Amino acid sequence: MSEQQSQQPNIHANGASGNRHRTGSNGNSEQHSAGSTGPAGAFSPRFAQIVGWGYHVPEKVITNFDLEQIVDTKDEWIRSRTGIEERHVAAAPSETSATLGILAGRAALEMADVTPSKVDLIICATSSPEHIFPSTASIIQDGLGASNAGAFDLSAACSGFVYGLSMARGHILAGDAEYVLVIGAETLSRIVDWTDRTTCVLFGDGSGAVLVAASDVPGGITATVLGSDGSGADLLTVPAGGSAMPASLETVSSGGHYIKMDGTAVFRFATRVMAEATRQVLGKAGLSVDDVDLVIPHQANVRIIQNSVFKQLKIPEDKVFINLQKYGNTSTASIPIALCEAIEAGKIKPGDNLVFVGFGAGLTWAACAIKWSVPIAKPEETWWRNTQRQAAYQAAAARSMWKRAIRRVYSQFPAKSRWGERKEESEAG
Repeated sequence: MSEQQSQQPNIHANGASGNRHRTGSNGNSEQHSAGSTGPAGAFSPRFAQIVGWGYHVPEKVITNFDLEQIVDTKDEWIRSRTGIEERHVAAAPSETSATLGILAGRAALEMADVTPSKVDLIICATSSPEHIFPSTASIIQDGLGASNAGAFDLSAACSGFVYGLSMARGHILAGDAEYVLVIGAETLSRIVDWTDRTTCVLFGDGSGAVLVAASDVPGGITATVLGSDGSGADLLTVPAGGSAMPASLETVSSGGHYIKMDGTAVFRFATRVMAEATRQVLGKAGLSVDDVDLVIPHQANVRIIQNSVFKQLKIPEDKVFINLQKYGNTSTASIPIALCEAIEAGKIKPGDNLVFVGFGAGLTWAACAIKWSVPIAKPEETWWRNTQRQAAYQAAAARSMWKRAIRRVYSQFPAKSRWGERKEESEAG
C-alpha cells in the first residue's frame, strides 16, 4: 500500500445502522451525529468526507473584447462592475450539462480511486438541465456506468451545489449511503439572451463534482445552513417553459425562455445574505471567523464578495479564493470549480477549516463548514489503472446501447406476447 493510500480516510463498507449520537449542545454536536455499531458493540461515529474532486469546462472562450462585437458594452465596464474577464461556453451541440457533468464526475471518482459501481447516489445541482424530465442526474448516472446509484436533480439555482452537499451529508450520516457524488453542471449560455448586455456578460458554462464518502475520520462536512425567501422569486428567473407560462409562440418571440434579472435587488440581497449565512454556519460548527482558513464563495460578482466577505466579515483577501475572472458566473458549478483550483494552487491542506457559501434565484442561500481531513495529492496513476478505467467507461457505454436496443426490440411486441398466451393455455388445460 502506498503512502497516499494509507493516508486516505477509513471508509465504512459494512453498512451503518444510522443510530444517532449527540455529544452535547454546544454547536459541535453536529460533527458526531451518526455512526455504526461494530462487532463488539462499540459505537463508531460516521463523518461525511470529501474524498474526490474534479471539474471540466468547455474549450470555447468568449472574452470581454468578444462581447464588445456583440452588444453595446466595454471590457473596462464589465471588469469594474463584475471582475469578469472571460467565460467558457458550450459551443458544440454535443456539449450539454450532462456531458460536462459526466467528465467532472469521472475526474472526482478518479481522484478518489473509486469505481462508479460503488456510488450509491448521484445528486446533480443544475439551473440548465437537459430536460424538464428525465433528470440530468440520471443521464449522468448512465454515462458514468454507476449501475448501483440512485440519481436526482436538485433545483436551488446558484446555491444548489451547497444544498447538494447538505443532502449528501444527511444520507451518509443516516447510514443510507457510503458514497454520494455531488455535481454542479451548467450550460447557461443556452438560456442567455446574447442581445441583453445586463445578463450575457455575467454567465458561463462548466461543471464541478465532489465525491462525499462515509468515514470514521473526524471532520468533513460539519455543519450546513440552507435558506430561502420566495418573495423574491421574480428577481432572478427564467419566466417561461414551466406550468405557469408554458412554451408558446408568444413566449418564444418575447424572450421568455431567457434569464431575467433585477441586478440591483439581487446585489443587495447577496451582499447581506452571504455574510449572514457564513456567520450562522460557523456558529453551528463551533467556529469563529478567525478560525477560517479559506472561504470559497459563489463566483458571481467580485463586488458582492468584497462587500460581504471582505467588508462585513473582515476576512482578509488571502483567505478568500476567487477565480470568476476566468469563468464568470457558472451557477451551481462555480464553487466546485473554485475548490478544485484552490487545491491545485496549494490553498488547502489537511486540518484547514473551509466555508462554502452561495446565493441564487429563489431566492436561496446556503453555506457549509468543512474540516478538510484528507490528503490533496492525487493517487499515483499507472497505465494499467488508466486502461481499466477506459475499459470500464467503454463497457458502460456498450451496456447502455445494448439496453436501449433491447427496449426497442421489445417495443415491437404486443403487451401480451404469444409466449404468455401459450403459457396461460397450457395451465388452463
